[in-house]
Amino acid sequence: MVEYLYMRKESLQFNVIYRPEPEGGFTVLVPSLPGCISYGRDLKEAQMMALDAIKGYMESLKRHREPMPSSDMQSFISTIRLSKNKTLNYA
Repeated sequence: MVEYLYMRKESLQFNVIYRPEPEGGFTVLVPSLPGCISYGRDLKEAQMMALDAIKGYMESLKRHREPMPSSDMQSFISTIRLSKNKTLNYA
């Protein structure tokens, strides 16, 4: 039987991405928790909904005895822009 040990930390850190939606509001993505996505009508609500989604995700991991991830390392998001005028070839 495999036994999972959980390191007790005072806090866990999760990077989140707030993506504005064309119809309004924000979709929130949590990259280190696959499938952890939420939505809020404004940034404040999106943040509260993200916190709720993360807590629910963590409870599910605990219930299933899965390891608890976090985004302990700082990361950043960048944009790559492709010109629409050039043809893109795929192999």
